[in-house]
Amino acid sequence: MSLLTDLVNLNLSDCTEKIIAEYIWVGGSGMDIRSKARTLSGPVSDPSQLPRWNYDGSSTGQAPGEDSEVILYPQAIYRDPFRRGNDILVMCDCYTPQGEPIPTNKRHNAAKIFSNPAVAAEETWFGIEQEYTLLQKDVKWPLGWPIGGFPGPQGPYYCSAGADKAFGRDIVDAHYKACLYAGIDISGINGEVMPGQWEFQVGPCVGVSAGDQLWVARYLLEVMPDPERPPGSLCEQRITEIAGVVLSFDPKPIQGDWNGAGAHTNYSTKSMRSNGGYEVIKEAIQKLGLRHKEHIAAYGEGNERRLTGRHETADINTFVWGVANRGASIRVGRDTEKSGKGYFEDRRPASNMDPYVVTSMIAETTILWNSA
Repeated sequence: MSLLTDLVNLNLSDCTEKIIAEYIWVGGSGMDIRSKARTLSGPVSDPSQLPRWNYDGSSTGQAPGEDSEVILYPQAIYRDPFRRGNDILVMCDCYTPQGEPIPTNKRHNAAKIFSNPAVAAEETWFGIEQEYTLLQKDVKWPLGWPIGGFPGPQGPYYCSAGADKAFGRDIVDAHYKACLYAGIDISGINGEVMPGQWEFQVGPCVGVSAGDQLWVARYLLEVMPDPERPPGSLCEQRITEIAGVVLSFDPKPIQGDWNGAGAHTNYSTKSMRSNGGYEVIKEAIQKLGLRHKEHIAAYGEGNERRLTGRHETADINTFVWGVANRGASIRVGRDTEKSGKGYFEDRRPASNMDPYVVTSMIAETTILWNSA
């Protein structure tokens, strides 16, 4: 008699050309990720070849019960590291049956900004540093911390090695490989300053694809394959099932003398990457300073608990930039200053920010906005 794992691990390519497409979208809270799967007649390589689909928006906080249908528009395709083969993950955004973007669809406006000829000509590059915290499931306390107590002070944990300093590396490494398999431009990982906290980086990505890729990378972190499963196994298990942990994007999960969690956003345009680009960078930073309050309002919930002027942050009410200054709102790297061109880092976004909102707002402010 077959075991459940035998059936989950069936290789469908032996018996059918049909594939499974997992449609993914952002739910009603703006941070919850929803998905459901459908069968397609054969392999698909372009989102335009995929059918639109609907779901019950009243069950996700995105539509009333008396008019609950929300339509999924496929926007980007990635390889599925759970089912593998020709199966795919499909990042979607959400519309009414009349074709209007619903309020939680932040991708639609981002795509409009990035398709503006002035923005498109600048070939905007983004690299997002997504920080997150792994929590023990039953007590919601950081992984590796004594229950109800605290580890030693910060200092030995950043980019550390050792079972007494780096907690959850198997999960982090599994996620890294899943992103690479999926085709996400993940560029690295590292342990963070607070124990139990990690970071992965996505980019460089051009325009709206930065948002697509970060959301799918978050999805993969929420739904992780078992890092200890045998090679070729397709068994999908949630992160809490394989390691007994909860994923948190809270920008300040632990109060006190502990670093918060951000989503530092590195940014450049074609003009910034060209000779004389440092002057363009300084002009862009000046514009960001003039719209500081508007950006802060869009950079994530609870960010005031993180941006205190301590723990490598600038105060939320203050805008300051500097070279190699991790206590600034905007940091410019030494290499950029030396070469006279390059990129800068916006350190203000919280770990729970919406990448569609943050990336498009940076592009809009630095390229389209006129401060006069």
